[in-house]
Amino acid sequence: MDTSHRPLRSFLFAPGNHARRVEKALSLDADAVILDLEDAVAIAEKPAARTFVAAALERPRGALLYVRVNAVDTGFCYGDLTTVVQPGLDGIILPKVESAAGLATIDWLLAQLERDRGLPHGAIDLVPIIETARGVQHIDAILAAGTRVRRVAFGAGDFTLDVAMTWSRSETELAHARSVIVTASRAAGIDAPLDTVWVDLTDPDGLEASARTALACGFQGKMCIHPDQIAVVNRVFTPTDAEIAFADRVAAAFAKAEAEGSAAIQLDGKFIDYPIVYRAQRVLQKAAVIRAREARR
Repeated sequence: MDTSHRPLRSFLFAPGNHARRVEKALSLDADAVILDLEDAVAIAEKPAARTFVAAALERPRGALLYVRVNAVDTGFCYGDLTTVVQPGLDGIILPKVESAAGLATIDWLLAQLERDRGLPHGAIDLVPIIETARGVQHIDAILAAGTRVRRVAFGAGDFTLDVAMTWSRSETELAHARSVIVTASRAAGIDAPLDTVWVDLTDPDGLEASARTALACGFQGKMCIHPDQIAVVNRVFTPTDAEIAFADRVAAAFAKAEAEGSAAIQLDGKFIDYPIVYRAQRVLQKAAVIRAREARR
């Protein structure tokens, strides 16, 4: 399934070896579901979990369906990919990406599996998670590897562990890594990235603050670890009625002014020029795509 024009606000993780949670996740309003073969599955259960995840790919759902495989330098990654890459899979989430070579290896393997299984070349989306110091430091090279990657994700849990950083409620310590990931994504000409999960399930206000910070930093969505987080994340990453109304007024007023030979106007006491108009157009385009998806559901 083409993921290039879908709203990607919320990505919900579900343990790949937990039948009830997988079934529930596929029925929810997340934009994408990630069946997890990495952190959520004990080592002894990983081979069996692959088969269960592969079977789940045939189930009906409204969301895109991804699988998080194990990292490329583990003994599980190859088996994960050869089992789950088949019709019904929308994408692979690849954790702990630290080098262009590692990413290129997985991209090559996906191409071979697509060919062998009758899938169009590039049909499987590939989302690397940047979650170590090496990953952040090498992100420009990673994104210049010439792969199918259209977006990356940020993983703060492993990142803060790797650099011995305290992951605070305010998340101010994540500002540099977030900025690097957003800027590198833009420079590489790919979509805006996906933000890290929020791990405190008792703090929905903290989740909302984290999501709003990520939105302000330039992320397009956020990964979730519990169904209750989906509504908050979807709301934060959806333009409000007020934002849409203002964007409509900006676009209309500027079009009129431009037709009269002006490229700078004032609206509600605010200076409006091309950058502001382009931002308004983005808001309107995003809102239209989200509305169309919700109508289909």
